[in-house]
Amino acid sequence: MGSTSNEAPAPILHDAVADNGPIVMSRVRRAHEQVYDQLRSQILSGELSSGHRLPPEVALASGFGVSRGTIREALRLLVAEGLIRTLKGATGGNFVTLPTVDHISEFMQRNIDLLSRTELVTLPEFLDARELIEVYAVRHVAERHTEAGLDALRATLAVESVSTAHEKFLQNKEFHQILVDACGNTLLQIAAQPIFSILHTNLGRSKLTDEFPRRVCSEHRAMLDAISAGDADRAEALMRQHLADLALVYRQIWHSGVDLSNR
Repeated sequence: MGSTSNEAPAPILHDAVADNGPIVMSRVRRAHEQVYDQLRSQILSGELSSGHRLPPEVALASGFGVSRGTIREALRLLVAEGLIRTLKGATGGNFVTLPTVDHISEFMQRNIDLLSRTELVTLPEFLDARELIEVYAVRHVAERHTEAGLDALRATLAVESVSTAHEKFLQNKEFHQILVDACGNTLLQIAAQPIFSILHTNLGRSKLTDEFPRRVCSEHRAMLDAISAGDADRAEALMRQHLADLALVYRQIWHSGVDLSNR
């Protein structure tokens, strides 16, 4: 983080006295970047643990030998990276907070959503990425499932016990995230959450038939039966067909909120 990634190449100074070739000079980092680097290093090393309250700006400025403005710039970078949070009031201050899966996924979601709206990330790319993640996930869980994981998936299938279409939609949405979570791969969870959220947001804005959540739930139940039986090939085939069916719907409603309730 910081401005180093866009720095111009280091200038070259030619020694006018000794003809020993050019001297390469690296730009001196700005004061707030150096303060940021030191605080970030202490947070990531655990020297400053989660929940630790940083000293006031005046004390930090004195300790680093810089101005309060420099400290504020460094803290701003740390806030943007999710490494500290700022609370107001008498008991407030700047507190160390390590990023979570949800925090990182939310950050990615906001930026990926913007890219999708400018069409730098397209619907086919979302659907391809989702298939890569979920086909792997369903095979993995079918081969290595636990009873706790199966129970969590079963809990999403009770769409008939909830009264509103929105509640049914949320339960069906949970099935896919729980399936990925059951793989136990944090990076996979981080990658999946933004994709699911953006696709489901578009789906949730559309008026779908009452039959839609029941059909989705039925397909989920068939996949769960295959997972429970340890039949990875069948679970994969069902997932591929399920995602293909959903892709048809997404192509109709992508960023449009189309009313499909009469189709």
